Amino acid sequence: MFLLVFFSFSNETFSLTDYQIKRYCKNQKKVIPCIKDLQEKRSNLQKGKLIEIPVSPYKR
Repeated sequence: MFLLVFFSFSNETFSLTDYQIKRYCKNQKKVIPCIKDLQEKRSNLQKGKLIEIPVSPYKR
């Protein structure tokens, strides 16, 4: 019973809202392509497809 409850909650995806996408992209050089790209990635994530997440190095 416990495993059934555990797996039902672990299958959720947490993606960005439209407001969070717009807030992030307003600091980018190309706003419209940034919004479209993140919305496409969010859609793919919700469909269960793999997405690529770039990692930028930390600058001191």
